[in-house]
Amino acid sequence: MSDEIKFRDDMSVELVKSSASDADVIWAARVSTAGDKSLEDVGADATKSEGLINYLARERHGSPFEHTSMTFFVSAPIFVFREFMRHRIASYNEESGRYRELKPVFYIPSKDRKLVQIGKAGAYTFVDGTAEQFDITVAAIKETCNLAYANYQKMLVAGVAREVARAVLPVTLYSSMYVTMNARALMNFLSLRTAREGSHFPSYPQREIEMVAEKMEEHFAKLMPITYGAFQKSGRIAP
Repeated sequence: MSDEIKFRDDMSVELVKSSASDADVIWAARVSTAGDKSLEDVGADATKSEGLINYLARERHGSPFEHTSMTFFVSAPIFVFREFMRHRIASYNEESGRYRELKPVFYIPSKDRKLVQIGKAGAYTFVDGTAEQFDITVAAIKETCNLAYANYQKMLVAGVAREVARAVLPVTLYSSMYVTMNARALMNFLSLRTAREGSHFPSYPQREIEMVAEKMEEHFAKLMPITYGAFQKSGRIAP
């Protein structure tokens, strides 16, 4: 094998670049009443207009929040990305198994990952599994990933194209992608992919995508603290 197989239980999120501040919301909103005079608000002190931002979030006047941009580099299992791409409010570019040999890095749940589902779809909760269930889960995933990657390498050595050989790899394989969102889209994503007390509409995300969302939320809160506060006050509903 070209690389030693590795197993991870974490997610990586890096803020690559951004053009996002609370001031961006202000000039975008004020053009509706001030026209070209709104240019005076570009780069203005946003703390003086906190009430306006809260009003926009509360009344769900969302378009001013779209005049921002945040690009993240995310490393997570493929099954997380498949959930990500249900959100058609972002731009994505993902690592390609057609053009590069995929690295043997796979996801296994940590010991604090709840393993047992109680209830039916639409009305269920997750609870901790037993030590035996955890051991069975980890052993099964590792066995599958080791065999899958060995067969992947076997096909590559035999000259099989990467785009064909990758068919044996499981969705627990880590991939990487750039994802770019504006603040309105990110708030929509966070409202659905995090579970928080005080949310007007409770959400029940899969834990692994929530782990990614939590890291993205940390960056958002630092970049746009007033907007983030308004998001919280409005019950974590995207404007």
